[in-house]
Amino acid sequence: MTWVTYDPQLVEAIAARLDLRDPNRRALHKVADNLQEGNGREFICDLATGVGKTYLAAGLLEYLAEAGVRNVVMIVPLDVIYEKTIANFTPGTRKYIDGAAWEPVVITAENFKQRVEDMNDPMKLKLFVFKVQTLLKPSDDMRRKMHDLNESMGDALYTHLQGLGDLVVVADEHHVYSGDAEKYGGTIRDLGARAIVGLTATPNKQDVSAGKVIFRYSLAEAIADGLVKIPVIVYREDGTKDTRSQLADACHLRDVKEAAWRAYSHALNKSVVVPVLFIVCEEVKKAEQVAETLRSDFLTESGQVLLITGGSSDQALRALKAVEDATSPVRAVVSVDKLKEGWDVRNIGVIVSFRPLLSATLTEQVLGRGLRLPFGERTSIEAVDTVDIVAHESYRQLLASKKALLEQVLEERASAASELKTTPTAKPIATDDSQGGDEQPAPATDDGTPQTGLTFVFDNQHVGESIDPAVLLLMQEYNTTVGQQEKGAAATMTLVAPVPGAPRILFPRLERQAVPTKFSLKLVTEQQARDLGAKYLSDESVYMKRVALDAERGAGGEVVVGERFLEEERAYVENLTWSVVKKQLEDKVLALGVVESTLTEDQAAGEVMGWFLNGAGVTSDEHAQWSVKRTALATRAIESMIVKAYQLRATTPTWEFNVVEVPVFPPSRPMPSPRLSKWADFAKGMHYEGWQKSIEPVANFDAKTTEFTLSRMLDSSSQIKWWLRIYSNGPVWIEWDGGRYFADFIAIDSNGLHWLIEGKADDDANDESVVAKSRAAKAWVAKVNDVGTHGQWRYLFATETMIKQAYGRWLDLIEGDRA
Repeated sequence: MTWVTYDPQLVEAIAARLDLRDPNRRALHKVADNLQEGNGREFICDLATGVGKTYLAAGLLEYLAEAGVRNVVMIVPLDVIYEKTIANFTPGTRKYIDGAAWEPVVITAENFKQRVEDMNDPMKLKLFVFKVQTLLKPSDDMRRKMHDLNESMGDALYTHLQGLGDLVVVADEHHVYSGDAEKYGGTIRDLGARAIVGLTATPNKQDVSAGKVIFRYSLAEAIADGLVKIPVIVYREDGTKDTRSQLADACHLRDVKEAAWRAYSHALNKSVVVPVLFIVCEEVKKAEQVAETLRSDFLTESGQVLLITGGSSDQALRALKAVEDATSPVRAVVSVDKLKEGWDVRNIGVIVSFRPLLSATLTEQVLGRGLRLPFGERTSIEAVDTVDIVAHESYRQLLASKKALLEQVLEERASAASELKTTPTAKPIATDDSQGGDEQPAPATDDGTPQTGLTFVFDNQHVGESIDPAVLLLMQEYNTTVGQQEKGAAATMTLVAPVPGAPRILFPRLERQAVPTKFSLKLVTEQQARDLGAKYLSDESVYMKRVALDAERGAGGEVVVGERFLEEERAYVENLTWSVVKKQLEDKVLALGVVESTLTEDQAAGEVMGWFLNGAGVTSDEHAQWSVKRTALATRAIESMIVKAYQLRATTPTWEFNVVEVPVFPPSRPMPSPRLSKWADFAKGMHYEGWQKSIEPVANFDAKTTEFTLSRMLDSSSQIKWWLRIYSNGPVWIEWDGGRYFADFIAIDSNGLHWLIEGKADDDANDESVVAKSRAAKAWVAKVNDVGTHGQWRYLFATETMIKQAYGRWLDLIEGDRA
């Protein structure tokens, strides 16, 4: 085969097919680009834990299959990852990755003898999954399976792999095979693959120095982008450090989280996810003591505490595998430094590590195990979106060491973190009357008191684009954490509804409707009809079987009666004339109900039937000796042809207004918690309250200099009566050639005019897709106003510069747009 060439369109198609997260989509582009060399090069993708390396692997497998590669080896270091990987690619399992067009034959060291036929099939996609230990030279039975001659194959499995010309290796947890583990790396490279693609969240420093890392997506970026939980370091103001107090705090935090998680599940009708307390100990003795304290004092019901050590029973390991199930009794997992790579669960809610947080365990053991989102996405409920890490240290100690803590998360990019001011410091923006606002900054949080502790935000940058700061790490006092999360659980029972007196906006959504064109028998071509008729050139004769009964005497004189088959005789078959057959066919077709009963269609039916019968060799009555059976078969065939032509008829796109009412009723979005004052510092993903003219009491934003600044301007303008934040998962959108376009706001001014508003960074304002969306919005406005039954609408496209130059005044902004 010719080797794989980079196909960006194929990458995008696969990303859509598997619904890949953006970092995985970008990583797949990088891998596909680097695969082109095909010279055995080894390269690595460094993706943060919890982002979904497994989905990147699935995307890569799909890409390789589409490109013609049929042999892929996936190498893993541990039993738990081995079993999970097999499940990922086995239909019907809970961990199966759905959406792929290719279903690989999964081949392992245990089943390859039964898969020899599949291995020799050049059309089938083969995914070989091995633990790295089985690739080493023989020293036990499993390794001998890989290296010993297999008669059914004619070779050893390892040798067979070495002989494959299109082999690609995916090395999961690549750092395990690097550095000091050269024996593992050597046996992988000895396979002679066209490429070795490493996946890891902690690349070996030697590999980084050697330039092997082609893509990096850090833990900080994952937190900032909302793909994983936000870590919260929970401390005691008094610096309480004894084990029992820590366990009591951790269990109570877990209970609070469970109430919030169950309330969220109930409010949104989602499957229940139960939070688990995860405790990391250094020694088995300490782990046993912790487990016993939990069982006797805090989690006293059977099966609630699960102790995992190197000597754990099969029953305990099965319970560990099932810890995500809603029916699992486990509420705490106590581990002795054993649950690192491969234990991928989404329901870790609270973590206790009996090691100082400033040790190297913070990211590797603590954060890495607890960051996966329980419901697959952020919920805006702090108790759901965070993982609480119960600290030994006092606030004073943590504060003194905050730089070191941030370096654990950000590594060399710790300087990108800053503290978020959650107490109001900004002055109100001036109104259009230029008198200055008379509003006073609201309290920082929804309980009316300033937030204690520290909130760190991450000023992220990637692909040359500046991203607004997002919450990265929280440090909170224990009682504050409990109080806020309890309020979050209570808030979850409250849904985000319009404020009293607010209107509901009728948005005329213009939708494309595919209306089928009118069908006519004239759409059936002469060639179609003749080709079908040619299948009925002859009539099958019907014969009668003739059986004679013979009687003979046997050897003993007895009479034996038997059957003797005689030559068959042609049976009488009723034949129909050409005109009768043609008339029957026409009547049947016209009775299908797919065409109107008009003279034109009657004539078209006669023409189609004539072509059909001509194709069957019928030119006049004297040639038409058709049996009733032949006529019935032909009738069914013609009906099928006409119905298929009807179903495949062309469609004509038309546009119709579908009026949607927003905010949607009844409300379904839980009230987010915590909530900051609109005068607090901006952080992406945080919810802000205290608005005077917002139809909803809370709103969140993606960008400070556009959306957030616009919201403050709208709220303080005397020319604006109401405004509503639009979200990309809502019903307010405009169709454009690339899909659906979601603007940022709808505003109603004092004259009753409706404004659809988009804020855009200067760097993006001239982007091709942005320009196309803006053009579609202007065309939508023209259509709405032309109809005249949905009120008067305007579209405002405001860049950063326009917003800045308006100095908080709405009238100046729209004047700038006109200019």
